[in-house]
Parts: sequence; structure tokens; C-alpha cells
Amino acid sequence: MERSVDNPLGPLQLRPLAEGTTPASRTFTSIVKRGTKRGFDIVVSSALLVITAPVFGVIALLIAVESRGGILYRCHRVGFHGRPLTVLKFRKMRSDASGPALTLADDDRFTRIGRFLAATKLDELPQLWNVFRGDMSLVGPRPEDERFVDLQRDLYATILTVRPGITGLTQLAFARESEILDPNDREGYYVRDLLPQKARIDALYAERRTLWLDVKVLCWTAAALFVRRDIAIDRRTGDIGVRRKATTEDDRRRG
Repeated sequence: MERSVDNPLGPLQLRPLAEGTTPASRTFTSIVKRGTKRGFDIVVSSALLVITAPVFGVIALLIAVESRGGILYRCHRVGFHGRPLTVLKFRKMRSDASGPALTLADDDRFTRIGRFLAATKLDELPQLWNVFRGDMSLVGPRPEDERFVDLQRDLYATILTVRPGITGLTQLAFARESEILDPNDREGYYVRDLLPQKARIDALYAERRTLWLDVKVLCWTAAALFVRRDIAIDRRTGDIGVRRKATTEDDRRRG
């Protein structure tokens, strides 16, 4: 498959106009929605960058003291309209670590501070800079690796029409992903069981996104992080609620 530098996935087949919608009205509505969402992202991300600056400093120091290597890890993902995206994270693994890209909750490649960062999701904090720059949004579809996007191109034609997010419906629904991956076949299980579910949820968000939905996602994300509640997402409507108690095997079947 030929790939361009600007768009590694090639041309995207965007979803058609809804019945009864004119190109002009849709364009105006889209501009207003994008402008509102972008303004919200700039204000909130800049405020959080200032507030969490001391946390950045402490985490960076702990990473540097414990192991050699860079403070940040740069993940290469597919971004808005298929453009290459470099996602920033705090480094969680030893500098000489190798192996599967997908990590387990008890991954032996983690450093001690890395294990803490993975459990608390603080490794995602540098993505506030991605949001401030405009590469990402606070709320949006999960940014994926190109080889996984290629496996769900039809759904990603819709998903990639919005900026990927630090948090979102998929990130809430699969917050325990590292605990439910099959340790003997991480990628196979992910591609076969998790990726199709995640892509459908992300496509649902792309179709139904509103600023109010973003605010609800942020509130539920805070609940998941600070109150330690497991969140469930309705696959048909995108409604958010508290997940009932389930076994790990239940989680594997449903995500």
C-alpha cells in the first residue's frame, strides 16, 4: 500500500452528509463546534500545565534518579485526518527494555516509578502539551498505532475526523486493559477481541460528540482516577455509568 508523508494511511473516505443537511450549514456548524472545543482545550490544558508543573518536576526527578534514559517516551500514532502524531508520555520502562508494545499491569519491564505511573495514569500527563499545541484534545478517540488503524479502516474513516484525546469513552471503558490482556498472546487478543470494540466506541463518539459530552467524560474520568470507580459505556448510545462488579474473565469478554 502506498503511503504519503502527510497522511500515512492514504486518502480517507469521510462519512457522507446526513439527510437534509446542506454542505453550507454543516460547514458552519462544524466550524463553531471545532472552535468551541479548541478554545475549551486551550484554556483547560494551559491551566492544568501551570497547576501540575510541580508534579512534572517531581516525576521527572524520580525517573532520572531511578534509571538511565530520557524522561519522556514518544509514541508514534495516527492523528487527526490520518496525520502522523507523536504522543508524549513519561517513561515507565527501563531504557534497555524490549518486547511487546502492549503492556501488562505487572509488566516486568516497568521501573518502580514506572509501575506507579502506569497504575495512576500519571504517565499520560505530558499529553497536556499535545493538547495545548493542537495535536490532541482533552477528550477524543484513543490515538492508535498505524498497524491497528489499518485493520479497522472503515471505522477509522470516521474516527480520524476528530482529534484524538487524552481521555474519552474508550479510555474509560478499557481503563483496565493492561489487566485483561492475555499474557501469552497480547497482540492477538487485542486485535481479535479489544480493537473492534474500541473502534466502534470511538466511531460512536466521533458521530455524537458535543461539548456537554466532553464535560461528562472529564467528570467521569475524575471519578475513575480519584474515587477509583470502574466505568461502563453503553455500546449503542455512549451513555456513561458505574460498572457493576465483574470478574477479570467478564472484563475480557466485554471490555
